[in-house]
Amino acid sequence: MDKERLNSLLTQVQSGKITIEQAAEELASLPYLDLGFARLDLHRALRTGSAEVIFCQGKTVEQVVTIFERLAQHHDRVMGTRATPQMAAAVQERMPLAKYDSLSRLLTYRRVETAPLDENYPYVLVACAGTADLPMAEEAAQTVDFMGGRVVRAYDIGVAGIHRLLSNLDLIRKATVIVSVAGMEGALTSVIGGLASCPVIGVPTSVGYGASFQGLAALLAMLNSCAPGVAVVNIDNGFGAGLFAYRILQQNAAFIQAGQQT
Repeated sequence: MDKERLNSLLTQVQSGKITIEQAAEELASLPYLDLGFARLDLHRALRTGSAEVIFCQGKTVEQVVTIFERLAQHHDRVMGTRATPQMAAAVQERMPLAKYDSLSRLLTYRRVETAPLDENYPYVLVACAGTADLPMAEEAAQTVDFMGGRVVRAYDIGVAGIHRLLSNLDLIRKATVIVSVAGMEGALTSVIGGLASCPVIGVPTSVGYGASFQGLAALLAMLNSCAPGVAVVNIDNGFGAGLFAYRILQQNAAFIQAGQQT
């Protein structure tokens, strides 16, 4: 249950539209719903501001469908990561509003579509070194968008052609937070870290030849970056970077709002 639905429930009790007993029944599943094979954290949104996200990898199609349906009973938006086309087809058969992106492997459900944010809103810049990094970059970008943040993309700007990166300096300088996605030696993140005044989140990818060790070389390069202000998530973890970036974006918006009210 997210904050908006809880407020709506309490408002209905206050106005007499539903009884206290009905509200209590609705809240009875807190703090979690036990499905036997999974325990759904239904009040995570109340604690952290974002609902539980389904990690689909390793689950059966039936398990993913069941979790999606049950979460949708309590949240207006549900997202699954690392979903397969078979999982997506099964969920969409039961939930026609669900959407699947085969590149990012994100499976999402929104009961109500939200209007896009205008160009005056602060944004997360998602940058990636090469086209091979797009799956992880899109996982990060679409996570930010799903959570309700504004995202701007700058793709295929790796250091092998540094002029491509430098042509995006304006986007880098105006961003509130940057997600930098790169494989091979992961140099893009250090370069961006030396150009940006905002937090930079590095996402090492498993893209590269043998000595890249499935992303380990990029991970170590980013962890050892000499550019200050760089944090690093695990290999291929676009979702983690996107959610982290969104939370920074939200904290920044709250800080600005608080300053305007004083």
